[in-house]
Amino acid sequence: MIDSLFIETDLPPTLWDLAGVGYAPPDLSGSTLLLIDLQNEYVSGPLALPHAADAIGRATALLLAFRAQGGQVVHVAHAGAAGGVFDRADYRGQIVTSVAPREGEAVVEKTAPNAFVGTDLEARIAPDRPLVIAGFMTHNCVASTARAAFERGFQVIVAHDACATRPLPDLDGGVLPAKALHQATLIGLADRHIHARTVKALVNRRAEA
Repeated sequence: MIDSLFIETDLPPTLWDLAGVGYAPPDLSGSTLLLIDLQNEYVSGPLALPHAADAIGRATALLLAFRAQGGQVVHVAHAGAAGGVFDRADYRGQIVTSVAPREGEAVVEKTAPNAFVGTDLEARIAPDRPLVIAGFMTHNCVASTARAAFERGFQVIVAHDACATRPLPDLDGGVLPAKALHQATLIGLADRHIHARTVKALVNRRAEA
């Protein structure tokens, strides 16, 4: 992060703005990429996400950039019960082929939305390295892990176009579309917990979203 003067605009200020804290795009070679739950369960079946294919494509591009620049890569996979959702021994629980781990890349299996709970994730990533997060689902495991990482002192960047979620019932008896839930979740997090950026901006080290 970098310190900067708060510049008034017509937009409501975030808590980052009011604190005078700016954003310096991280060098991928000195950062950690955390890929969360990019599993086949979200590609087809009852948990299929409307924008999964686009998010996976961008996550793949981000992964290739990290590998090319020598950044650390950690894969997180949700481990469900045998025969059920996220069964790691079945195709549905396996990580999507295009973002599958290579030899030497850590794989952390979790059973809770927050990837730090009951795992050795924190021991695998250095706290002085920016943490770039991508994956599924935005409102659930991505958000839970991002908040937990911030509370542990990490600088957290979410590659927002490499994440996706699904529609959910709203509070008025209707349906909140997936895109609206995705954006609302990230907008709330970006007030104080994370910086949200596109894959293109991260790969090209640009500060704009």
